[in-house]
Amino acid sequence: MIVQTLDFLPPIVDDPHDYGRVAALNSINDVWAMAGTPITAMEITFFPATGVDPAILTEITCGGHETLANHGIALIGGHSIDNEQIMFGYVVTGIIDPSRLATNSGACAGDVVILTKPIGTGVISTGIRFRKTSEDVALGSIETMLIAGNHAADLMREFNVKGATDVTGFALVGHAWEMARASRVTMEIDSSRVPVLTGALELAANGMLTGGDKTNREYVGEDIEIAESVSKEMRNLLFDPQTAGGMLISVSEEHAEELLERLILKYPEAEIIGRVFERGQHSIVVK
Repeated sequence: MIVQTLDFLPPIVDDPHDYGRVAALNSINDVWAMAGTPITAMEITFFPATGVDPAILTEITCGGHETLANHGIALIGGHSIDNEQIMFGYVVTGIIDPSRLATNSGACAGDVVILTKPIGTGVISTGIRFRKTSEDVALGSIETMLIAGNHAADLMREFNVKGATDVTGFALVGHAWEMARASRVTMEIDSSRVPVLTGALELAANGMLTGGDKTNREYVGEDIEIAESVSKEMRNLLFDPQTAGGMLISVSEEHAEELLERLILKYPEAEIIGRVFERGQHSIVVK
């Protein structure tokens, strides 16, 4: 079975080489989230013809190509366009064994929900833009974004996971909502167990929110119940758009602990963050 995805994004970190690497992983993760194996990629580049040093574009593409090569993905072409706003990403083609396919409609009542990476990249990137993020916090966010999803994909195939998605622009809550809706279940998230990047809560408290915060709240609408005990800052992070975020995996309770133990070897902050129930009043319940 062949699958194909497309994703690109504006610069979210200062270093152009890191930006290229993050953009590449952000694109490839869509295939890994289906338990697939990426095989080829086509580059998408938006870059101004004048006013920006062309060496920056060289650094961006080198970062992206390095990431593709590291994961055995062949670059077979692409397209570039003169554009004032820099954008970079890839169309990625992958192959999947249909009997091992994971989708966002595969969550089942009784499953346990695992998140492989901490959230908070959106507010940290906003803080970087406004010079409010410390170097250590920025570095921690970049290091997390650069952890590839291939090991999670390998384990999803091994454990025959049927329900999964990657957490990106629609935030943790938005992608969990999509999974719950598609699977016709209710997903309960324990906010106290959701891993959070160092510094993210403080940046959220200081108003370093993206435009996606409001958009994601509108996207989910009223189909969510959030306990009053969940702090405002944590609510903001739950709706915070992520880049190259973690995998949200729905797995049977029988295999959850073993899968988590295996995931932690590559994703040290992976955590069980919730459970799946028969469909209730809301698709998402946050406690």
